[in-house]
Amino acid sequence: MNPPSSSSVIRDLSPLSYSLLPISTTLHGRSDKQRVVFPRAALDPLIGASSPPRARFAAKRTESVTVVQNPERPLEQYMRLPASQYSVLDAERIERVDENTFRCYVYKFKFFNFEVCPVLMVRVEVEPHGCCIRLLSCKLEGSPIVAQQNEKFSASMENRISCNVNNNGSTMQRLISDTEIEVVIDIPFAFRALPSALIESSGNQVMEQILKIMLPRFLAQVSRNF
Repeated sequence: MNPPSSSSVIRDLSPLSYSLLPISTTLHGRSDKQRVVFPRAALDPLIGASSPPRARFAAKRTESVTVVQNPERPLEQYMRLPASQYSVLDAERIERVDENTFRCYVYKFKFFNFEVCPVLMVRVEVEPHGCCIRLLSCKLEGSPIVAQQNEKFSASMENRISCNVNNNGSTMQRLISDTEIEVVIDIPFAFRALPSALIESSGNQVMEQILKIMLPRFLAQVSRNF
């Protein structure tokens, strides 16, 4: 019986069952690279199981508030103050770590009947017409299944705070907060039976609700401090 042709072997290989790996060979002093087909089952112990499914939650929101100018300290000048001169706006939820870094306890919220309380570490950076609050790290507190996700997600956030610069002598000025937040998380095993679109939709709604509640409160506190 004739051996099967190379084309028929390649045609019968299942991409789910086999992998192509590059290997190096040396022939007559010359290095060459080839690709060899291995059964995936033989490689799984070496490369590990496939990555768990992931979900991405994202939200973006802009809020503004009108403040009355202080003739002795215009709003633009106040916004240029270094973070070391900030007063802690909410001592129960914000702790100063160093001159530019703060720990923030976000309000608790429910996600699929689990209580979640994010604890954020943020850094404040001064910009020409305001400042930018950037997320350094995030830790989840709450039920055991929530705490178990701390090694299984990543988060990013930027909150740019600025004021509209005008030279018309008006005593009123706008304080603006423009915030973007994104969370990418490994979907816990208990939720993998749900469609990922449903999980992401619910997560997006939670992110939007958090911003909708927090930004007006934050701007109100800043304007009172000003």
